[in-house]
Amino acid sequence: MSMQVAKTLDLKGLSCPLPIVKTAQAIKELASGELLEALATDPGSVADFKAWCSSTGNELVEQTEQDGVYRFVIRKK
Repeated sequence: MSMQVAKTLDLKGLSCPLPIVKTAQAIKELASGELLEALATDPGSVADFKAWCSSTGNELVEQTEQDGVYRFVIRKK
């Protein structure tokens, strides 16, 4: 299944709370149903993104980690 990502955020090197703050700002620019990809290196971002999606109603579609880079794909509600 191929996903069409509308926007990619490079959040590598940022620590809490900046990855979530920048994601919250960027997702406002998207239409409902569009996908946002966020790339982060902060290990705490795993829990942060899960909690943020849960509290905002946005869907965490995919979460992976490779070579210390965490990738999150979020569908805007």
